[in-house]
Parts: sequence; C-alpha cells; structure tokens
Amino acid sequence: MVVQFIQHRLLEKSTHHRAALTRLETGAKSEPLSDQVIAMKQTSQMRGMNTIIHNIDTPSEDFIFYFDRLSALLVEQYALPRPSEAPKANHDIRALNKIPFTPAEIATPQGCTYAGLKRKGEVSAVIVLRGGAALEAGLHRCITDCKTGRVLIQSNIRTGEPELHFLVLPDDIARHEAVLLLDAQMSSGGSALMAVQVLVDHGVKADRIVLVTYSAGRMGLHRLTKVFPEITVVVGHVVQDIEERWIERRYFGC
Repeated sequence: MVVQFIQHRLLEKSTHHRAALTRLETGAKSEPLSDQVIAMKQTSQMRGMNTIIHNIDTPSEDFIFYFDRLSALLVEQYALPRPSEAPKANHDIRALNKIPFTPAEIATPQGCTYAGLKRKGEVSAVIVLRGGAALEAGLHRCITDCKTGRVLIQSNIRTGEPELHFLVLPDDIARHEAVLLLDAQMSSGGSALMAVQVLVDHGVKADRIVLVTYSAGRMGLHRLTKVFPEITVVVGHVVQDIEERWIERRYFGC
C-alpha cells in the first residue's frame, strides 16, 4: 500500500510538472524574452570566433583555444561588473553591477596611495556537469581563486524529467555575493531549472544567481525566467529551441 501510494504521488507530480512546462511553452511563442536575459553583442570579433567554433573542420586545439577565449569574455564582460564604466542601456545594469564593489586604498610600489575598489563579497561558481566544465578555464582566467561546486543533472529516460545525481557546493555558498551557474548549452531549460532550484534550496537568493551559457534556446530561456524572474542569464547567442549538446563533445573529444 505504501509503495503504491508513493508511486501514485510521483506520477501525479510528474503529470503536473509536464502540464506546467506545456503552459510555459505556449507563452514563449507570443511573449518577448525577459530583460534579465543578456545576449552578447555579435561584433565582428565574436562572429569570427563563432565561425571557427562552428566549423566542422576546425582542429581540436583551435576549438578549445577559441572557446576558452569566448567563455572568458562571457564571464569577464557580462557576469562581472566593470564599475569604471557607466552602463549604456538599462539591461546592462543588472549584469555589470551584479557584484558590488567598495572603496579601498592601497600603497603602490612608488610610495603613493591609490584609491581603488575591491569586491564587497565573495563570488563562487557552480559547474553543471559535464558541459559547464568547458567554461571553467574561462572562469579561472577572470577569477583565479574562485570557489567552485559541481552538480550533475540527467534526464530520466522514461519520463524525460531532470534528476539530481551528484552535488558538491561550497559550505558558505548562501553568504556569497554572487553565484555563477555555468553550462555550455541550454535547450529546454529543464536542467537549468533544477540547478537553480538546488541553489535556492541551499540558501542562495535567486537575484544573486547568474547563469552563464554559450548558447541557449528561446524556449528554455523563457521557461527559466518565468519560474525564476530574479536571476540573470548571460548567453553567447540564442539558438533553435532543440539543439544537440555538441559543444562538450567537441571540447573534451568524446
């Protein structure tokens, strides 16, 4: 009786979950993306690097080099603040000022005092395995001492729903000023939704979470920002809703 009751409740929960995703899918076709979604500007340099990354004939070492460079740009220019620059548009404010800075005076080698800035709080990152590991080199180019955690989420073959299989987070993550959630690609948004929920369940405020991804489907972006409207999403470019996870396979060679 107990087993049957548990199975019935799990089936009921799965049915409600799929119904909710269907409602979000319907809304995505008619509603614009949230202002919290910040797409990287497609400059000539960006288009040139994307051309190399997408080229099937690009050697593995070149693919890794340019993907690391691009991931560093994602983290440095968009997920971290640059307080010396005034934001040019409203949608830039949320990303560039995500991590507050406080005044700090230091002594220089020339014996002078420099009035600068330092981060107010700690920044950490959570890698969504295994695709998020492809962004880790770019992360450490920007924040060499960044504390990192890892989460493994895989879809159930029978139901298609995401399931949590592995989790390691910094002990004090709830007190961090910002938490970067890294994943190379986001399609339906199911794994991202669960990853954000895991962070929220561990005390991280939603408005301190920044999802950084190389590419994301419009449907997944809509779902994520509807369920968690406070988070910021930084994306290299928006692609078709259903795209095979090819980046991690090319980056790791398997």
